[in-house]
Amino acid sequence: MAEPPSRSGNDVGSGDEGSHPEAERLSSGISGLDTVLGGGFLTGYHYLIRGTPGAGKTVLGWHFLTAGGRGDALYVTFEERPEKIRRNAASLGLDLDGVTILDLSPEARSVAEGGSYDVFAPSAVEYEALTARVQTQVEADPPSRVLLDPVTQLRYLAPDEYQFRRELLSLMDLLTGRGETVLFTSQTSPETPDDDLQFMSDGILELRRPNGGRVLDVPKFRGAEVTAGPHAVRVDQGGMSVYPRVVPERDGRPFTRRLTSSGVPALDDLLHGGIELGTTTLFSGPTGIGKTTVSALFLIEAARRGHHSVLYHLEEKPETFIERCAAIDTPVTELLDDGTLEVVSVTPSLLTVGEFLGQVQSDVTDDTTFVMIDGVQGFEKLTNLSEEREELSALRSYLTARGVTVVLTDEMPNITGDFRPTKSGETAIADNIVFMRYLEFNGEIHRAIGVLKKRTSDFEHRLRRFEITEEGIRVGDPLTGLSGVLTGDPQWVGTDPEREGAL
Repeated sequence: MAEPPSRSGNDVGSGDEGSHPEAERLSSGISGLDTVLGGGFLTGYHYLIRGTPGAGKTVLGWHFLTAGGRGDALYVTFEERPEKIRRNAASLGLDLDGVTILDLSPEARSVAEGGSYDVFAPSAVEYEALTARVQTQVEADPPSRVLLDPVTQLRYLAPDEYQFRRELLSLMDLLTGRGETVLFTSQTSPETPDDDLQFMSDGILELRRPNGGRVLDVPKFRGAEVTAGPHAVRVDQGGMSVYPRVVPERDGRPFTRRLTSSGVPALDDLLHGGIELGTTTLFSGPTGIGKTTVSALFLIEAARRGHHSVLYHLEEKPETFIERCAAIDTPVTELLDDGTLEVVSVTPSLLTVGEFLGQVQSDVTDDTTFVMIDGVQGFEKLTNLSEEREELSALRSYLTARGVTVVLTDEMPNITGDFRPTKSGETAIADNIVFMRYLEFNGEIHRAIGVLKKRTSDFEHRLRRFEITEEGIRVGDPLTGLSGVLTGDPQWVGTDPEREGAL
């Protein structure tokens, strides 16, 4: 899985007490989460980890505990036995052997009291004795990291809400007063709200599961600034990964008009010399017309010149692309071997949009010149994509601010008919739009290419015929004497002598 990118330091949510960059930090054990938090948790603060069952609260806590050295962490469990906890953590590749576990689960308390125990009968429990046991443990073996999981169980044991809050605040003050950093989890539901815990905490990390995925927000973080969410989360055999939301750089590279070539002079002529570095170009057209083949020429040409280019296939396997390039005398194997060109296969149904964006950010280096996303329609299949597809716009802004040239392809559903520049409505984020159309003339199918938009300069306003041959891409002379080409059903309007060579 791709390593989450480093923090940009921009788009932040303000803390309650201003920013203190000199404050000591403790890593969360999750690099992407550290990025969101600006370096980790503040030492000596206590943080509420809240969310519905199965959202990943405890897993996040496990990472926090294992990020320190052996003997550095204390896990106070109010729900499950240590044996089960260690087994569950090990199933995700997390080793809790170096973590001290204080077992205050109902079963352990029942054994200690020598009889049966009902967690819903507070009168049968010495509530203060539980917090006293925590105090005894931390005084005997002082940790720097503490996880209380879940404190919701203490609410059931307390005689009343006042006593619950009083004892919990007392416990937090004891721990943080010793310089210990505390994470405590809460299982939220309409029947058991945790508004009081939110007010008590120095920070809140909220985990949710919308549309089958996982996301994380940090609505509160005293003493520092954090990157605004939501941020994508994945829990798998490697534990938890956090993918910070894409944030465009406010102070991007200044735009300097420099043209880059496709390697096909006639195609460059359509664009009055090529496309500008640092812009976004959208290639649209129906299936099979050659969008990927034509648009990838710019990446291949840049890679030949030693510039790093990355192509993400959301609808096709890299092997197919490589074979297709070889079939038109445009081999890319050598470019792939030396790393100037990367071709990455993405299965949208297996990724959240946050994971994909995180992968792109981690793949892009300071040397990257081109990024191509082949298949905007595939992007729409990523889990948790917003209805407005704002994530694509944010990714484009992030890349172009770094001086990366972005190429997108968009498949049109109709072979012929009423002309539409794109299916996905991405015209607003594109600086340049190149469209391709099939057209039928005299019983033959032909391909036409044209430019609809070029934000930074003029362009050729006539259509040209193009072919995909064994020798490569051929772009012909401008189409003349024809009307209605965009509909796919052109009509001859020229003089008879010109008709023979029109197509």
